[in-house]
Amino acid sequence: MAYEQLKLDNQVCFPLYATSRLIINQYQPYLQKLDITYPQYLVLLVLWEEDELSVKEIGKKLILNSNTLTPILKRMEKQELLQRLRSNEDERKVIIKLSKKAKDLEKEASKIPEALVNGKISEFVTKEEMIHLRTLLHKIIDNF
Repeated sequence: MAYEQLKLDNQVCFPLYATSRLIINQYQPYLQKLDITYPQYLVLLVLWEEDELSVKEIGKKLILNSNTLTPILKRMEKQELLQRLRSNEDERKVIIKLSKKAKDLEKEASKIPEALVNGKISEFVTKEEMIHLRTLLHKIIDNF
C-alpha cells in the first residue's frame, strides 16, 4: 500500500463507526419491547429530560438536521408517542410534546442503560472505562 494513513486500522473514524453500530445493535431487543427504533429512543431521551421542545432544539441536542428529524417525529406522532403543535408565539415553530403513552414508556426504558452496562460489554470494558470513553467522546463532539 502506497499510503500508510489509508489503512483501515489506522483510521479513528472506523472504530467509532463500528463501535456505534455494535452498541446500537445491543439496544435492539430492549427497544423492540418498547416498539421503538434507536432514533426514536434518542428523541424520547431528550423529551423525557425536557418536554415541549421545538424541532430545532431537539435537532440541536441530537446533532440532526430537521430534514432528518422530521420523518422520525412524524412516525412517532402516528405511533401516538408525541404531538407536533404549532407554537402560539410563532406558527413557523413546531413544538414537540410527549403523549401519555411515551411518558409511560419512560419507566421501562430506564432499565435499558443498566442492562447494557451489565450485559456483554461488561465482559471486556469496566464501568470506569465506559465513563472515560463517554467523556472523551463528549469532548470531541463539543469541539466540533
